[in-house]
Amino acid sequence: MRLSPPETQIAAHRLSPPKKSMTKILYVEDEPFLGKIVKESLESRQFEVCMVADGSDVITQFKAFQPVICVLDVMLPHRDGYALAQDIRQLAPEMPIIFLTAKTQTEDVLKGFQAGGNDYVRKPFSMEELIVRIQNLLQLTNAKPVLVAPNGHIVLGSYTFYPHKYELYRADNLRKLSHRETELLSILAENRNFTVPRRDILMRVWGDDSFFNSRNLDVYITRLRDYLREDPALEIVTLKGVGYLFKCEV
Repeated sequence: MRLSPPETQIAAHRLSPPKKSMTKILYVEDEPFLGKIVKESLESRQFEVCMVADGSDVITQFKAFQPVICVLDVMLPHRDGYALAQDIRQLAPEMPIIFLTAKTQTEDVLKGFQAGGNDYVRKPFSMEELIVRIQNLLQLTNAKPVLVAPNGHIVLGSYTFYPHKYELYRADNLRKLSHRETELLSILAENRNFTVPRRDILMRVWGDDSFFNSRNLDVYITRLRDYLREDPALEIVTLKGVGYLFKCEV
């Protein structure tokens, strides 16, 4: 067997393309057999899966793992899926959430959506159905890692943003944010250094893209620029006719 010279092997290694990062899924399920099947099936489709079996461990794992989508069983030890969804929504308002449950009553489905779920899959389910629903939800939400630090904050240059507390800090200065300001800054922070279409923001924050709400958006963008003006590394750029680009150099 002929071996390549060491220099050739090193060059080939350097030229090999980087591995594509896998989509991170936080999967919460307390049935070991079902959990193993679902986890392995998702991993075979190039998803990176963190599986948690106990409701009391979920938020710790969520902060450490930084998923882009959560798949939650409803009936769990210590803390059910509905309560967990509400906790996750406090940390990451735009996080896509799918519920898995054997409950089929209409009131259960409604409770899931009221708790913050985006989709609801009834057990038993096929893996193909679950994977299609995950992929569709990721496309609809354009999901990205939320970049929430372990204690629930987001670092933006010299500022520290606490979405769940509606607070923005710089040094010892605290600014309390309104609900709309928090929603808007969360969207920009999650998409930092990426363009966010204006219509997407309007639909997510106000629910429609009317002229009145469009003018409101201009007002809120002006406020956020004022709040972040002390750090020159941060800039909210208006892309005329397109949307906004939140530049965050650090």
